[in-house]
Amino acid sequence: MLGRLNHVAIAVPDLAAASAVYRDTLGAKLTAPQALPEHGVTVVFIDTGNTKVELLEPLGENSPIAAFLEKNPAGGMHHLCYEVDDILAARDRLMAAGARVLGDGNPRIGAHGKPVLFLHPKDFLGTLVELEEV
Repeated sequence: MLGRLNHVAIAVPDLAAASAVYRDTLGAKLTAPQALPEHGVTVVFIDTGNTKVELLEPLGENSPIAAFLEKNPAGGMHHLCYEVDDILAARDRLMAAGARVLGDGNPRIGAHGKPVLFLHPKDFLGTLVELEEV
């Protein structure tokens, strides 16, 4: 069921400043910022060749990233995203095993234009897990 690591997401209080660190200090190539109002974030992706790093900045006061940054003002690792072939089959298998799917349990379209789901961090060793259908 579990596929390759798609990306590691880092919540940041200032997307422009975080982008500058990756671009200017590490020499990374970044995508343009992309606002995702349905997820309450603005994102920038960094392609490292074998996976991606996603920088997340809150978009609006009700953003889940804003709540994360209240607890972690400097930012930090927010979630891991893994690829799955069939997101509905993965969801059903995980729920049958007792895992909690966040939200209403239905996939939403993510930053890559593909269906995504988030799994409760208490079910995965304290790590928020995102699944993305490929």
